[in-house]
Amino acid sequence: MALLLTIDTAVETASVCLAQDEKLLSFEINTSSRDHAAWIQPAIKKMMEHSRRKFSELDAIAVSVGPGSYTGLRIGLSTAKGLCYALGVPLIAIGTLDMMAFAAARQYSHQQLLCPMIDARRMEVFTAVFNQKLDKIVSPMALIIDGGTFSSMLETEKILFFGNGAHKFSLLCKHPNALFAPIAADASHLVSLSLAAFAEKRFADTAYCEPLYLKEFYSAIPKPLI
Repeated sequence: MALLLTIDTAVETASVCLAQDEKLLSFEINTSSRDHAAWIQPAIKKMMEHSRRKFSELDAIAVSVGPGSYTGLRIGLSTAKGLCYALGVPLIAIGTLDMMAFAAARQYSHQQLLCPMIDARRMEVFTAVFNQKLDKIVSPMALIIDGGTFSSMLETEKILFFGNGAHKFSLLCKHPNALFAPIAADASHLVSLSLAAFAEKRFADTAYCEPLYLKEFYSAIPKPLI
């Protein structure tokens, strides 16, 4: 039996989850992307207290490592790393797109392919394509979308598009095999993926694990006030 803490801060909504194997013990969510950093530590403490569990009982910490918000990814990963170092437990790194695909597969058990999309601003998204077994058909990438995106695949396959980047694609793509659905993914959807990684000892290197950004991070140079 494994007691896991899972963390997702990759997009606007952040969440943390405590699970004993597949049993959800406690869950906290924050819908304000501006205060993930201030929210996450108290939320984890509250969750542990609510479940009457001690931090020393944790067997591993799992975190979604991207792609997603640059700031959000750093908040989640730094929190997970700090706990791993303090508790001496392994770190499990799960791709955010994998987490989203898992959530979709749980809700839609048909044979269509799964294409999570995370908004990367303007007409760009972070995306990948999975089958129902969660095997990657198209590897994670940053993609500028237009009306012809995935057109060759759509000729032969139905594809379910979802995530906070899918809406702008729905305005461009009118192919009958393109399906769109509002699917929410959160830290609870990391549990099964993390348990599989834990059982197989697929742990990340706590010291060197980095977020999966998929594209370069550019910070704007502040303009002078005068």
